[in-house]
Amino acid sequence: MFTSIPPALRHRDFRLLWLGLFVSVSGNMMQSAAISWHIYDITNSAFALSFIGLTRVIPIFIFSPLSGLAADRFDRRKVILFTQTCMMINAIILGVAAFSGIKLALPIYLLAAVSASFGVFDAPARQAMVPSLVPREDLPNAFSVNSIMFQTASVIGPAMAGIVIGRVGLHWAYWFNALSYITVIIALLAMKPRPQTHEEKEKRPEISVAAAVEGFKFVRREPLILSSMLLDFFATFFSSATVLLPIYAKDILHVGAEGYGWLYAAEAVGAAAAAMTMTFMPRIKRQGQTLIIAVFIYGIATILFGLSAVFISAFFALALTGVADAISTVIRNTIRQLATPDHLRGRMVSVNMIFFQGGPQLGNIEAGLVAQWLGAPFSVISGGVGCMIAVIWVARRWPHLWKYGNEMEQKAVATD
Repeated sequence: MFTSIPPALRHRDFRLLWLGLFVSVSGNMMQSAAISWHIYDITNSAFALSFIGLTRVIPIFIFSPLSGLAADRFDRRKVILFTQTCMMINAIILGVAAFSGIKLALPIYLLAAVSASFGVFDAPARQAMVPSLVPREDLPNAFSVNSIMFQTASVIGPAMAGIVIGRVGLHWAYWFNALSYITVIIALLAMKPRPQTHEEKEKRPEISVAAAVEGFKFVRREPLILSSMLLDFFATFFSSATVLLPIYAKDILHVGAEGYGWLYAAEAVGAAAAAMTMTFMPRIKRQGQTLIIAVFIYGIATILFGLSAVFISAFFALALTGVADAISTVIRNTIRQLATPDHLRGRMVSVNMIFFQGGPQLGNIEAGLVAQWLGAPFSVISGGVGCMIAVIWVARRWPHLWKYGNEMEQKAVATD
């Protein structure tokens, strides 16, 4: 049965955060697309594009243990305020670099790495704060509407990037992103401070190596969480084709900067449609099976994109990857948050970042190197095949993930 208003959006503070992040994420997606275009415009090299993934993945491996600990130790709202402000300043500097007409890729790589470093601290605090803003029964719905927000922003941001780059200049894509951070900062300041209970203060971790690695230990001893993270990592590692979109737009499909913006947004179009449908429908029952099938379809859609020779087929193939990804993302997030106690959520999310963000960024490196050697279509198609093989391996290695459903979820809720 469909409902008129998503339950999660009935809660004031969650609604404020959701609206602020919608604008901020739109700007961030605009900047991500702009960086890829900027690097390719300077270098005209697929190999150079692959290093964008490196600039984003190195901070994850360096800072993720600290970022998860910070999210569990400090006020999560204040952590997000700090990271959003720092990313705003970084976007301004990127815009200045573009406006100056710089023809060196290294400064752009360094600024992208700085932005990614602050993002590593932002994500665990932001995701771990969600369960404190909505009741437990509304948590799956909160992830669905968050997915709508993220995917819709992922449509608007790259599409606007293509228009802005093509009509008023690359530097404005960075400066519009800088302005977008103001909305989430205002939303955070308007939220009601949430005092910690005595029990929460007692569980607040100390700043130590042991506390930092506790998130890794927790994930390792929870096979359901570990298997869902591995599924995410291998699928995105093999099927990551985003970094090759400038090549497709310029050299294969011949659609220019505006066409590039729409290709970059195509996955989000499909994801937003899927997330919207999931938000207004009852909870999925056979969640484990649905998760695995969705990621398998993600691999098939990637192959279809690799085979595309015209814009419309490429767009719809990428949109299909978005549909599959949205379904799997909502299910994965629900599984992990329900199975993780609040005092470990920040550290669990930071570990998940290694899989969720490390997979596609390392995959971008792999895709760029293979494209430089054997061409972009071969890189994309072989990645889709690799994704499908990885899904089969995870499903066979952890059969309980395939069996996960409402009964197992209710058991997890009862024992939390």
